[in-house]
Amino acid sequence: MRATTFLSFSNSTASRSVIKTPFAIRPPVIRIDNATFYRQHPASASPSNPPLFSGLTFSLPSFTEHPQCWSVISPSSTGKTTFLEVLQGQHICIPPNGRSFPYLSTDDVAAKDPHLRVPTRAIRYVGFNGTSSTAGGSGTRGAYLSARYESRREDTDFSLLDYLKGNTNLNASEEAVFGRESVKKEETLREVVQQLKLEALLDLPVGNLSNGQTRRARIAKALMSAPEALLLDEPFMGLDPPTTSTISSLLYNLTVANSPRIILGLRPQDLLPEWITHLVYLDSDHNVAQLGPREVVLNALHALWRPASLPNNPQAVGSKPTSSDQNTTFSSNQNASQPEDSLSKLSVEKAAAENNQETLIEMSGVEVKYGEKQVLGAWEQMVDGQPKKGLWWNVKRGSRWGIFGPNGSGKTTILSLICSDHPQTYSLPIKLFGRSRLPTPGQPGISIFDLQSHIGHSSPEVHAFFPRELTVRQTLENAWADTFRGKAILSHENDLVVDACLRWFEHELNPAFSGPDPADPVQQARATKHGSKSGKHVEVYLERDIDWADSVRFGEVSVAAQRVALLLRALIKKPDVVILDEAFSAMDAATRDKCMTFLAHGESVYRKKRNAAPKMLVTPLATEGKVAIEGLEARQALICVSHLAEEVPDLVMEWMCLPEPNEEKTVRFGTRVNSGSRDRKWWDAIWEL
Repeated sequence: MRATTFLSFSNSTASRSVIKTPFAIRPPVIRIDNATFYRQHPASASPSNPPLFSGLTFSLPSFTEHPQCWSVISPSSTGKTTFLEVLQGQHICIPPNGRSFPYLSTDDVAAKDPHLRVPTRAIRYVGFNGTSSTAGGSGTRGAYLSARYESRREDTDFSLLDYLKGNTNLNASEEAVFGRESVKKEETLREVVQQLKLEALLDLPVGNLSNGQTRRARIAKALMSAPEALLLDEPFMGLDPPTTSTISSLLYNLTVANSPRIILGLRPQDLLPEWITHLVYLDSDHNVAQLGPREVVLNALHALWRPASLPNNPQAVGSKPTSSDQNTTFSSNQNASQPEDSLSKLSVEKAAAENNQETLIEMSGVEVKYGEKQVLGAWEQMVDGQPKKGLWWNVKRGSRWGIFGPNGSGKTTILSLICSDHPQTYSLPIKLFGRSRLPTPGQPGISIFDLQSHIGHSSPEVHAFFPRELTVRQTLENAWADTFRGKAILSHENDLVVDACLRWFEHELNPAFSGPDPADPVQQARATKHGSKSGKHVEVYLERDIDWADSVRFGEVSVAAQRVALLLRALIKKPDVVILDEAFSAMDAATRDKCMTFLAHGESVYRKKRNAAPKMLVTPLATEGKVAIEGLEARQALICVSHLAEEVPDLVMEWMCLPEPNEEKTVRFGTRVNSGSRDRKWWDAIWEL
């Protein structure tokens, strides 16, 4: 439901409640008239400098009787981000006068703040594409992965209050800390902090904030400058359903009050807030496919494509979505079929039957505290019929776990204890692969290097710290290295597995690649023109040139491609425990589904959509016995963290839901009875919807 209260700033913070000029003649904030954009000047024409949004016409009104609430939707993460950059004034516009910002030249803006005449100051961009787990751009990120969990505060561990005030320099001047208009800023700060519910977090280091808390902090930071427009790129990614609903209501309050005007960048699989009135839908080639009022755009898209490829338009953020999946079948070359969900369930049952129930991770009453503040285990749990304090949890070989809970409930803390990034791993009752971190009588402790050899890990934190200068091949090979920049020790078999992953995901990882996915068995057959002679197109596929992976660097590919590379890095060495923390976020739906199929089946199965109904195709590689990497094995355990049902692999069968921080509730456990994304009863049970 839409919120009925509006975020309003006092008169001292330049309230927009008094409008003297009629709506119809107020100049727009952004006006684009039949313009085309380029990353570089079009005189340097090259395949790497294609035209962007050719002939674009767009207008963001300054004031209207009925507020226009815009969202930009694109299957490509780079498409919507580039569009938002264009709105902010970036990229070269042809003709040069095709883009203007008329409202920023008015006396109203000059009287409020002359700095807002500059588009990049008046139009703020805040990206939530997963490249950083902290308040990026603030200089507040820790120096290393475990820094956020340490109790000792460094001089550079700036608090949230420092971050919001802009006090993130060691030698900041008095003006930089307090500003020339300190009274006005203090009033704005109080109102923003109250509306975003950040009061209890002001003294915490920014690096210690959870994902959802960081999002609220970054929005608050942008609001401190009182911008005319706020561009939010994927603001709901990685948020739990309650926080998603809260932030959606907040953004609605802001945009209807024009304080500021807000444009959202969303993916097709994201739930579309009910208050969005206008849409821009981009295709994969950076062209505007549809633009206009919400219902007009959605009707046009439904006429062109099947519903499975469209945004979840009937749903409001925070409501119960209805899956658009059709009957999913498994198809082989022999026309044998089987439901996809059954296939995943068989994999899980096989894992449970074949493993010896060895306990890999054992937590016996774990409680994590920072001084007087308890962040994990503040509950009593029934263990063998007796109430016991703390978290009691075992992960056995072959199990498939999902860890869920609100932002800030301790999910990442649990993973940091497993990976030993958290210093309290040494002192807490935790056994990892049968050993404690510290030696015990008759048993040595497990070293960090032994621990890393057993675990494959993909997370926003790993993404934030991973070296951008490594090549794509080196990124995958890094799975066999002791550190991010350490030398990988590879065998010939390891090289073959890396090559197989690079071929399978060339479509996603090679920025210069164009055309159909070479991993698609149908495309393999068409490319060789040998029809049913599967041996021929397998041979051609295995001979594909993958030298591009030696020159393309991790930092040069899209955020979605980076997430794919880090997922492969976590899987490729077949560790005993695979940890996927928001590993599928920032991916489009097709890439996400391909990665999930690869997680379950490796090169043996390819998931292909036919008339909006996914088919699971047995690959020629499997038919010819030339599969280099299989899916998750029965001996491996899986731990997944996500806030979206669509980003939870069908393999996950057991779940743990942590309580809201500071609530007097206990942890809950459950089993996913029906595997598959079509049945959402298990998801509703987790969130008690």
